[in-house]
Amino acid sequence: MADKKKEKVETVLPKGYMEKLEQKRYSSQTIKIYTSYFKDFQNHFDSKDLKQINPEMINEYLLKLIKEKNISGSQQNQRINAIKFYYEKVLGNDREYYKIDRANKPKKLPTVLSKLEVKTIINCCTNKKHKCILSLIYSAGLRRSELINLKLTDIDSTRGLIIIKSAKGNKDRVSLLSPRLINELREYYKQYKPKVYLFEGQDIGTKYSTTSVANVLKQACSKAKIKKRVSPHTLRHSFATHLLEQGTDLRYIQNLLGHSSSKTTEIYTHVSTQNIGKIKNPLDDMFSDSS
Repeated sequence: MADKKKEKVETVLPKGYMEKLEQKRYSSQTIKIYTSYFKDFQNHFDSKDLKQINPEMINEYLLKLIKEKNISGSQQNQRINAIKFYYEKVLGNDREYYKIDRANKPKKLPTVLSKLEVKTIINCCTNKKHKCILSLIYSAGLRRSELINLKLTDIDSTRGLIIIKSAKGNKDRVSLLSPRLINELREYYKQYKPKVYLFEGQDIGTKYSTTSVANVLKQACSKAKIKKRVSPHTLRHSFATHLLEQGTDLRYIQNLLGHSSSKTTEIYTHVSTQNIGKIKNPLDDMFSDSS
């Protein structure tokens, strides 16, 4: 007679781990990632006391994941953060005690659309709601999650501002509200009559989905015949780059985007034509006097 399959036992997080995550107001997505990765860590060291595990053992664990599961550099860093959270935040150990080699992030430049490409994409939206969604992401430099969380009360048309609450890092900030877009939003409001969120799903008072936002952009790009690989975040990148090309101070752009470090914002200097556009190409110079 075949043995009965053992019931899978749910891994229980250490006391204080979940409570500390909630106390520090981490986002639901971050909590989901941290708890999942830390449970993997617990299962790997299931026969050991977690308090006795040293950095060398953890490095070996991470190396095993890299070799056997080929985890990405981003996932490696997230797993490290989940582990560090336990030892530093829950147990209160010194940060200096816990040193783990991190994966170097690949230095990739963001995809940026020209102003004409952005205009074409927006104009390809025949649906008023869709047009307002893409216009707002671009004109305020919003993340997709920030857009769907916007409430009607977050739009300050009198002062020309958008209040973005509990954004990345659980920080509030303000961004620009285009005067041109105010009129579009008023027309949209009269037609759709949202109750709570600025953009709602099919059920009244529910958020518009992130998947729907991506699909709206995908369809608009297809109609506009844009060949670049475009995501909602591309509109945010384009907003920042265009501001820089217009001469906006990098510090203001940093505040509008909600970057905690200026180094994050500085990446746009590498894709901006603000300075490189002033350089005369030697090929053009070579043939400029040709008859």
